[in-house]
Amino acid sequence: MQLSAAEVLPDDPAAILLGRAWVPGPVPGPSPVGVHAGQVYDLSRLAPTVAQLLDLPEPALAVKRTLLAGAAPSLGNLQAVLDNSQESRRDPSLAWLLAPVDLQAVRACGVTFIASMLERVIEEQAKGDPQQADALRHTLGREMGAELANLRPGSAEALRLKEALLRRGAWSQYLEVGIGADAEVFNKAQPLSAVGLGADIGILARSRWNNPEPELVLVIDRQGRIIGATLGNDVNLRDFEGRSALLLGRAKDNNASCALGPFLRLFDEGFGLDHLRRARIEIRVDGSEGFRVRGEYGLDQISRDPAELAAHALDAHQYPDGLVLFLGTAFAPVQDRGEPGHGFTHQVGDLVSIRCSLLGMLVNRVQHCERIAAWQFGLGDLLRNLSARGLLGAAG
Repeated sequence: MQLSAAEVLPDDPAAILLGRAWVPGPVPGPSPVGVHAGQVYDLSRLAPTVAQLLDLPEPALAVKRTLLAGAAPSLGNLQAVLDNSQESRRDPSLAWLLAPVDLQAVRACGVTFIASMLERVIEEQAKGDPQQADALRHTLGREMGAELANLRPGSAEALRLKEALLRRGAWSQYLEVGIGADAEVFNKAQPLSAVGLGADIGILARSRWNNPEPELVLVIDRQGRIIGATLGNDVNLRDFEGRSALLLGRAKDNNASCALGPFLRLFDEGFGLDHLRRARIEIRVDGSEGFRVRGEYGLDQISRDPAELAAHALDAHQYPDGLVLFLGTAFAPVQDRGEPGHGFTHQVGDLVSIRCSLLGMLVNRVQHCERIAAWQFGLGDLLRNLSARGLLGAAG
């Protein structure tokens, strides 16, 4: 895994980036960090957690002023921190990057693109069998693709199509959330359980059909304001979810199955929601045996606007520590990796790279969940750690 600063950072050198790193010292622990002029800086005296920093009245301005004033200690050269963020060659005496969120809820929207909606219907009808899915792809895709194109969820046209599909016996729970009035919003991961740039990302060893889901992720503060974005990999076990939608939690929330990063890019005068609406997401999967998958899609293909999806997540719930929200993906790889008709699935060692020119690049290597170090640093551990470092009262 080669992580170069030029690839990992957004194309815009003026981007205000907020991350999180494990900081060495007498009492090592996690801190919010900023990036400026090729260096990584510890922002824990501005706020001890990312969630608290994002609650500042103008978090982007606070980060920018702190970095420009030289008011935060350096953790070293960005390239050195990136190199140390790879689990296989980590030096515990140096800083390394973590997922750029901490206390926030990690939630996700599904079935927000036509391509992935069709794949979910195929998954469901195939009962998680990739070989049956290949046959269905050639029939259902042709039959339903044209009907679903350019359809606005929740509209009168969508309701008429629903009634027609019900009469034909072709309705699906995935179509219900894809074109119905209510979006799918589910819990992707527990606070503090997501992994960051350079970490191993997990699939269950007994899963035989799974794939990455490269997504744009909104950053939302406790007031419900969208204040930034990052990249995410919503790893999905397609065979589990295809057997039953009630296995969604098993398909989605496993050890190290959620990756976020590399940094949060905060909204400022040069970057906002309209930029995200025009974003393009690129993905690359490189297998150790030489197999490769490439793909990309534009957020302009999404069936519900990002602000609308955020409103669905916020409609009947509050998030006092903030929220990050995956927006779904149009990427659903179907290339045969082995036996014809069996499509794509991950293998241990796959290198997954997700890039957006606005947000940078997130890179992780696939491993079985059971072989990745167990998640053991929870909220209680964080509180004890912050107290031992004298940071519990640090804010602003």
